[in-house]
Amino acid sequence: MQIQVVKSKIHRVKVTGAELNYIGSITIDEALMDAANIVEGEKVQIVNNNNGERLETYAIPGPRNSGEITLNGAAARKVAVGDVLILITYGFMSIEDAKTFKPSLVFPDEATNLLK
Repeated sequence: MQIQVVKSKIHRVKVTGAELNYIGSITIDEALMDAANIVEGEKVQIVNNNNGERLETYAIPGPRNSGEITLNGAAARKVAVGDVLILITYGFMSIEDAKTFKPSLVFPDEATNLLK
């Protein structure tokens, strides 16, 4: 049997942009993606601490060390610039592997979204 567990988490980043007229996705500073072990195109769950919204989309890299967190397409309607988000990805693994697996947890500077 396989279970789904947290693989990556970027904790408390602020939305820097919301682009409705875009195909879709979330643009994430490439340095944050690397630190959290998130790959381009990976499904990301977005938890909005300001309004309680939860949604899923896929990640695309933004400029490295820019602090960019932009929701694109329909997801832009679920956030406002300045909202605080938690970004989570999940992986499937055996129960035995899950017992020892360590997710990549990233806690960026809340004012700038940059790695500390």
